[in-house]
Amino acid sequence: MRAYSNDLRRRIIERIQKNEESQAEIAEHFSVSLSFVEKLWHRFLATGSLEAKPHAGGRERSLKAYEALIRAEVKAQSDITLDELAKKVAEAAERPRIGIMTMCDELRRLKLPRKKNGLRRGA
Repeated sequence: MRAYSNDLRRRIIERIQKNEESQAEIAEHFSVSLSFVEKLWHRFLATGSLEAKPHAGGRERSLKAYEALIRAEVKAQSDITLDELAKKVAEAAERPRIGIMTMCDELRRLKLPRKKNGLRRGA
């Protein structure tokens, strides 16, 4: 979801400063949530800025520290299944288990081939 434009933010602040309407009415007028109007106003009072905050970047990859191990395992055994690979990395990471989808996502990020399951070997 994209941040609201600075123009919209400025117009909301101007309306609040006029003190003619409630924040709920302003939110309805501009088709934004009341919480957005409240947070924008509090931020404006605290910092004097109405700019959107920069994107935080999201979660860090849970298997980032094991990238070298994953690459080595796939290189050593190119037809290793996701389940087998997940179990090996879980042992090395001393974690109870690593989900197959987590491993699949990590292989995709690393641009490594993936074997979906052991039952398809003969197909």
